[in-house]
Order: sequence, then structure tokens, then C-alpha cells
Amino acid sequence: MARFHVYFCISLLILFSIQTLAGRDFYAILGVPRDASKNQIKRAYRKLAMKLHPDKNKDDPKAQEKFHDIGAAYEVLADDDQRKIYDQRGEEGLKNAGHRDHSDPFSSFFGGFGFHFDGHNGHSHSQQVPRGSDLTVDLEVTLEELYNGNFIEVMRLKPETKTIPGTRKCNCRQEMRTVQLGPGRFQMSPEEICDECPAVTYVNKEKILEVEVEQGMKHEQEYPFVSEGEPHIDGEPGDLKFKIIELRHKRFTRKGKDLYANVTITLNDALSGFEMDIPHLDKHKVHVVREKITWPGARIKKKGEGMPSYENNHDRGDLYITFDVEFPRGSLDNQEKEDIQRILKQQSKHTIYNGL
Repeated sequence: MARFHVYFCISLLILFSIQTLAGRDFYAILGVPRDASKNQIKRAYRKLAMKLHPDKNKDDPKAQEKFHDIGAAYEVLADDDQRKIYDQRGEEGLKNAGHRDHSDPFSSFFGGFGFHFDGHNGHSHSQQVPRGSDLTVDLEVTLEELYNGNFIEVMRLKPETKTIPGTRKCNCRQEMRTVQLGPGRFQMSPEEICDECPAVTYVNKEKILEVEVEQGMKHEQEYPFVSEGEPHIDGEPGDLKFKIIELRHKRFTRKGKDLYANVTITLNDALSGFEMDIPHLDKHKVHVVREKITWPGARIKKKGEGMPSYENNHDRGDLYITFDVEFPRGSLDNQEKEDIQRILKQQSKHTIYNGL
């Protein structure tokens, strides 16, 4: 029995040592499986970064540590080479390979999306700091992208300052100057005071911005990139905002979380019943079965087959299908007319009314 306890303790010690050597479980930190795609990793990181930012969790003493962990996890798993080393040898293997834990991937992932939640639209500087203009750019996306989510790369030609020979006036401000006019008499007048700064010019540089089209995003919803707007030579740049523009779809119309579609069927199907599949936005099939008579304008609802909610992707709207009936062209002979009257068992009837 004593020998069993010794073996048990040794096993626990070995297990603890392996876990310590391996370091943090970056997949568990981001809440993704080990075979997660790069898009899944990016999406998970972005949501956690918004949720766990220390500025939003000031009462949590471990907020900074959690935020640091998700940053480190994303930095490793989003890089193919680092992820391969981590999968084989864990975090300790990364350290041996010379990896440094910067855990600050915001500048590349969010285009400078500085997650400040201090009520200043992402800027913690004084209101007196001059800012460049904000830019708003339309980004056209398909309904498939809004349903499934996607990452879109956008080329940005961003003006950046470059130092050139010479100096320029900078940080100019108005100060009051006092001039003595005589005993007990003086005059105050405004005077512009400037500093001398190195001369600069603007040079356009290419930069790739990655816009995440999240599931359930709405038409004209904005996706911001902080400090990617117009620059200011003596201050900070403005913001760049992508406005989501939903393109018209050939099969579906979106209203909130619900989707609407029209299906044209033959008169024979309308009377006899039918069975069909409607291809959805993620290519799965919506199966429709009708055994009773379908009249023009009849509508059915397929629950849970609408758009995912932006706030909660597990919450989905409904799909409403309206049927149109295509009548045959041409004419019927007397025998065919009698057969139809016999089958339908309807007498001739006309009702005149205001359909509006």
C-alpha cells in the first residue's frame, strides 16, 4: 500500500512538471479547438479583447493578467511558425526558440484599434490636442458574408510624415502680451507664439487593413480603425470608419434578423403538393414539403433559418417563404374544362371588392 502511495505521488509530480513546462494553454485561453482556423482565432481574440479589456473591468484585480494572456495567445496562434513550435513543444519551446511575449497585437490586428473605454472615443489624450479629420468609407459586403462572417483585406494609402531639411513653425498658440504705457497704465493684446520644429512632408505608404465582417452585422454599421484617418502635422490622426453596405441578394431579402424569399411553383404543384430544397447562405439545404393546396401568396415560416443576431450568434431569426403560382398558358377544350370543374368541385363565383 505504501508503495502505491509513492507511485501515485511520483505520477502527480511528473504530471505537474509537464504542465509547468508546457506553460499556458493558449487554445483554452481563447476558447478555440486545437484545429481552429486563423479566422476562428482572430474572431475569438477580438471578442475576448473587447470583453476583458482592463478599462472595462476596473474592479477585477486579474483583468490585466487576463488581457495579457489573450494577447500572448493570439500573437502565437495567429503566426504559422510560432503556432507550429507551440503545438510541438509548448510555451517553453517558444522561449527556447527566442520568442518574446509582446502580447500587444492591437496595432497590426485592429489597425491601431486602441481599446480605450474612457468616454473619449478611443483617445485618452487631452481635448486640446489637435486631431486630423475622421474618414468614413463604404464597404460593400454580400449577405453570405453577413451570415457566415468573413475577413476582408483593404489596401490603405496612408499619408505619413517624413522629415526634410529645414524647420517650420509648430505648436502655435495665442498668448496675451502686456505693454507698459506709463505709470499705472498698460495694454494687453493677443500675440501668436510658435515653436521651431523640424520640417516635414507627407508621403503615401501602403498598408493592409483587415476588416472583420462579423456574423449578423447590420446595414450601415460602422467598423472603426482608430488613428487611421487623416493625419495632423502637430497632433494625432483622426479615425477611419468602414460603413458596412449590404448588397442586394438574388434570393433573400433581410429585415432585421428575418429572411424573406419568394418561390414560384407550377399550378400542378400548387394543387397536388410538392417537395423541394432551398439552398441557404451557407449552402445547407432548407427542406420544404407541401401536401395541401398552395394558393398564390401563401406564406410559410421556417423557424431558426434566418440571420444570426450580431449580439448573440446562437440566436437566429426565421425564414419566411412566399409562394407564387405560375399558371399554364394556352386554352382548354370542353372536355378538359369539364374535368377540372369535376375535380375542383367549384361553382363559378365572382366577388368585387377594394383590395387596397
